[in-house]
Amino acid sequence: MNAASSSLDSAVAERLRHTAEGLVPVVVQQHGTGEVLMLAWVDDEALGRTIDTGRATYWSRSRREYWAKGDTSGHVQWVKEIRLDCDGDTLLFVVDQVGAACHTGDRTCFDADLVHAVDG
Repeated sequence: MNAASSSLDSAVAERLRHTAEGLVPVVVQQHGTGEVLMLAWVDDEALGRTIDTGRATYWSRSRREYWAKGDTSGHVQWVKEIRLDCDGDTLLFVVDQVGAACHTGDRTCFDADLVHAVDG
């Protein structure tokens, strides 16, 4: 994992508040519908790669490597917008999702279990 990337604008990098591991969480949302698809992690290198290529690239905490969404599954995320939250500690990728977003094959990672709902 790289702490800094030459392709990431230094003004953007300075605004990001990273975890102790150098990561920033990314909420991924479908362009046009607002559907929340998944949560992933980036460091400055992954964010720079995403900006440079237009494809969502993340840092896998379990595999300890970069992965461009869709390299193995074909379920690519084409990034339309990248937004930074007010505290600088979370990013939002607004994407056009091709196929399933979840590694289980579901459209979204949030289809599995309803924990709580309020009627009315």
